[in-house]
Amino acid sequence: MNTEINPESSENKYDDNNDANKYKALNPPTTLIGKTITAFIEFVEKILIKFSIHGNPPIYDNSTFPWAADVEQEWQKIRRELDQIMQRREELPSFHEIMSDVKTITQDDQWKTFFLSGYGLESKENCRRCPETARILKRIPGMKTAFFSILSPKKHIPPHRGPYNGVLRYHLGLKVPDPKDKCRIRIKKEITHWSEGESLIFDDSFNHEVWNDTNGHRAVLFVDFERPVKFPFNLLNKLILSAAVFSPFIKEAQENQKRWEKRFYKQ
Repeated sequence: MNTEINPESSENKYDDNNDANKYKALNPPTTLIGKTITAFIEFVEKILIKFSIHGNPPIYDNSTFPWAADVEQEWQKIRRELDQIMQRREELPSFHEIMSDVKTITQDDQWKTFFLSGYGLESKENCRRCPETARILKRIPGMKTAFFSILSPKKHIPPHRGPYNGVLRYHLGLKVPDPKDKCRIRIKKEITHWSEGESLIFDDSFNHEVWNDTNGHRAVLFVDFERPVKFPFNLLNKLILSAAVFSPFIKEAQENQKRWEKRFYKQ
């Protein structure tokens, strides 16, 4: 993983106080209940930052999480299963077809997903087709979501942030086209590049942006896992993450995934 900062680049002209950019991926609440929940989540996020075991950097050193090296050792097994899935890439759902709230940042068919697990829901058929990946995922403590994320050539994902900093994000590079400097991600003010078989661990609650300016497809194993937090605040984080399964967004995503699987496996 290579990280660079180019202060001259327009890609880095991001102001941490620019709320329009910071919250682009979210649909602002309009009801009193929604606004109250949002205010509570923002309060909790401040607590989690203060009591985060590994600090609050935009990008983590991979050695912070020893399990990442174990996953990397078997990356080629995951890549072989991805290659089988890629044979039907055009039939895979676009991200916004599963998670409708990401329509604020993408509405085309250039960001495909292959869902494996998330917030209490496991795609048994998808996992059956990727048994090695499913086995390896069990090595990640506190895993909350897991899927293959596939970007088409020339795809750009605009600046946005994740909805909650109680999870951290893990990318395992599986298919990274050349030139690598044209296939990149900006996290806050740092630009980094994926490499096949290597991990990238970051906090997606920081503003970030993605480009695939190559002529090939970029694919990663995309995982959200529970942020390590000091006791007793880790219990508060666990409570919120457990409650997420009941949110309208997660319930809608589960239904969308089930409908897609029904169509996909009938063929």
